[in-house]
Amino acid sequence: MEAHQISTKVARVGFDWKDVEEIFQKLHEELDELRAAINTHAETNDEADHAHVREEIGDLLFVITNIARRLNVEPEAALKLSNRKFRKRFGFIEKSLREQDRKFADTTIDDLEKLWQQAKRAEA
Repeated sequence: MEAHQISTKVARVGFDWKDVEEIFQKLHEELDELRAAINTHAETNDEADHAHVREEIGDLLFVITNIARRLNVEPEAALKLSNRKFRKRFGFIEKSLREQDRKFADTTIDDLEKLWQQAKRAEA
């Protein structure tokens, strides 16, 4: 919410991207920076490098918030919607496994993905 408020405020005074495509370019830049930070941290396992990963994740979230703002989407509401959708789909997986008397530990990721896709189709 804070990122949305900040970006809205600065956009009002003209500090903004020209269009959403420019924000997508920034998104790709931030993804590359996050990947590089992750790789560095994996090599060093240093706390300063972990802090850099956190910073890059924050930058990425900030850019995504700007995409939402430009598209007149309230980012927190969009995230809550995604959370509800995820919980519902994951609940479907849990229920399916219980009905089959299976445990997560004994289920392959491929089988879990198949159940996830079934949950998605059930929503349609």
